[in-house]
Amino acid sequence: DFSFETREGKSRRKPIRSNSAFVAFLWLVCFEYTEENRCGKRFYDNVDSPNCARHLNGHGSPPATNSSQRDLHGNAGGGASSPYNHNYSGDGSYQYGRFDASALHIAHALKQTELQKGYSKAREKPIDYYLDRDEQTRLEMKHRKEEDDLYRKFAHHREEEDRRIREEFRDEWEKELEELSARWEREKGGRARAQQFQQEKEDLEKNMTLRRDKKKESLTRKMLEHERAATAALVEKQSSEMLELINEARSEYMRQESLYLDEGDGYAQEAPPLPYPSRAPPPQPPALAKYHIYNDPLEFADMDQIAISVAQEDQKTFTDLVRQLVSRCGSDIEKARTIFRWITVKNLNTMQFDENLRGDTPMGLLRGIKHGTESYHVLFKRLCSYAGLHCVVIKGYSKSAGYQPGVCFEDNRFRNSWNAVYVAGAWRFVQCNWGARHLVNAKEVPRPGQPKAKNDSLRYEYDDHYFLTDPREFIYEFFPLQEEWQLLKQPISLKDFEELPFVRSLFFRYGLYFPDTNTNAVMYTDSTGAATVRIAMPAHMQSSLIFHYNLKFYDNDGDGYDGVSLKRFVMQSVVGNIVAFRVHAPCSGAFLLDIFANAVTPKEYLTGEPMKFKSVCKFKIACEELQTVMVPLPDCASGEWGPTKATRLFGLIPITHQEALVFAGRELEIQFRMSRPLTDFMATLHKNGIEEKRLSKYVTHSIADNDVVTFSISFPEEGQYGLDIYTRESTSPTNVPHDITGEKHLLTHCCKYLINSSKRN
Repeated sequence: DFSFETREGKSRRKPIRSNSAFVAFLWLVCFEYTEENRCGKRFYDNVDSPNCARHLNGHGSPPATNSSQRDLHGNAGGGASSPYNHNYSGDGSYQYGRFDASALHIAHALKQTELQKGYSKAREKPIDYYLDRDEQTRLEMKHRKEEDDLYRKFAHHREEEDRRIREEFRDEWEKELEELSARWEREKGGRARAQQFQQEKEDLEKNMTLRRDKKKESLTRKMLEHERAATAALVEKQSSEMLELINEARSEYMRQESLYLDEGDGYAQEAPPLPYPSRAPPPQPPALAKYHIYNDPLEFADMDQIAISVAQEDQKTFTDLVRQLVSRCGSDIEKARTIFRWITVKNLNTMQFDENLRGDTPMGLLRGIKHGTESYHVLFKRLCSYAGLHCVVIKGYSKSAGYQPGVCFEDNRFRNSWNAVYVAGAWRFVQCNWGARHLVNAKEVPRPGQPKAKNDSLRYEYDDHYFLTDPREFIYEFFPLQEEWQLLKQPISLKDFEELPFVRSLFFRYGLYFPDTNTNAVMYTDSTGAATVRIAMPAHMQSSLIFHYNLKFYDNDGDGYDGVSLKRFVMQSVVGNIVAFRVHAPCSGAFLLDIFANAVTPKEYLTGEPMKFKSVCKFKIACEELQTVMVPLPDCASGEWGPTKATRLFGLIPITHQEALVFAGRELEIQFRMSRPLTDFMATLHKNGIEEKRLSKYVTHSIADNDVVTFSISFPEEGQYGLDIYTRESTSPTNVPHDITGEKHLLTHCCKYLINSSKRN
């Protein structure tokens, strides 16, 4: 039986026979029905470009438990995002029990039926079944000869250009030297001092050497661009030939045998899996999102280990390399995965090559990387062709290293390339270069309470976000020159791309999104210099995410104004699942707000060990006019204001004050209830212009009934104060040692309040 809600909210139950086709039909009908009610349009008419959501209202969206289920402005959806949120209300009255892809309480059941069968789960037989290794190697040797010829042309052309430049500057040097000598003879009457002449001669030589080197550098850059283009064209041709060989062998085999291993597991009773296309399909938006394919990278643990093992050795042919990688892969996704992981593990940027590198040596396979003529993306395409996968190299712009929010793409500074590979019935993005990470020694990054395994001294870091990235997430960092390769139903313009918030992969990994539809890369302040950036967290991350920020001037690295840190002009607070950063510009101009995050458990936080925060997004804060002079916040500990942190990490539940901002008279009491034993409380008071020591006598604390802690403050004068609260658990974790004096470690910051004291309050 399936139950679903009608328009009136009444639950109806219908008996359904165990028929997969009927289940698929019902799923589509119900999904279409709810989408029409929710959006006023059918789901296949919805747009999935992020900029469209900006023109909609800012009502709260349903909470997501998976980052792939919504765009960055909080719009839920399945394979294509649904930015229409007119029916969502912020009062919690909207019922989320919908029968569609975002109804997570039935998602698991759907995945066991039609939703997870959007692509074939049947396991294909390895390539050894239908294509002889020697036959594939023969074609590779033909390709290697073509590549050798191309590299000889490159070398010959470089030698010719180098000789031409030397001759050109030698002739120019002789001419310039002759003119210099004649001028000295003419002006000095032949009696010039030799020392002065020699100095001018040396200056001329230095100047010409600089000009020659600059011209040679420019020419080398142009030649390298030409060589890269020629290499890419050759790989394109060779990849097509390799795919044709594999497809012919596969088709011939399928005329006699089944290509799949799992026919006995039920697939033969239903529609047979669609064969992998012999020709590359045109670019179209994928029907299924990444989370429909897999939710956890650990699902590829076996495939990843194969890639790591293969990467420890060097192969002499691409045929051997790829067959070692894909021999145990039963699907196109697994094949793409092992190739992706091999490239990310191999760490090609740091490989050492011999000067005289031949193509028939193990390292000769990667000589294109050494010479700079072959990129990660061209190599990925080449390897995919040996595995029988369609792959393209896409060129465009990226918000890469050195980019800042608000920068326009006017030249070639931020040009980049990436791949799209055809797997799971659709084109999907892969960025091997950004997915690659260095090798990390596990001893340098221990996890508290987790013993290190004997065989796990090394760990391969990589970024899973850049494997099969959803188009609506990919577009925030990459803009293709060819519009159709956005893979969006409604493509965006380059100007839209520039205006999108500048986010990093960690933003998606944590499932973050922007609840306000007017959140852009450049945030303009009001006349008081205020601008607010709000970020929403999914429910399952609220207990572990910690945010920090940095504010500096946009055009330089200055992070202070009139001797005060710019951080004190930002108020960070958390209410519910929203973390807000309210910036008050101290002067007109542009600022750079960098927001960082890290997911930690309370136990990890309480160790007192330094935590590494990584950037999740950046914004340009533009203050064009300032009519109000802003004063900095009190000099409290960095981080968020309010009691949310105390509850999340220390189990301190606020009794009297739930908000970060408090209005008080000349006296104030703030109370918490302890949900677990804490001890050694301490509170410090801060006010601009007054030393902290002078304020220490105005704040005290007491504990009643063993679980209620009260902080009592008597303000010496009216004004704005900051209250820092510190504590630690009564039983320190076993992995937190005492220092050599036997003293306990310092207290850990718990929370802070911003208090406005006035008689009027």
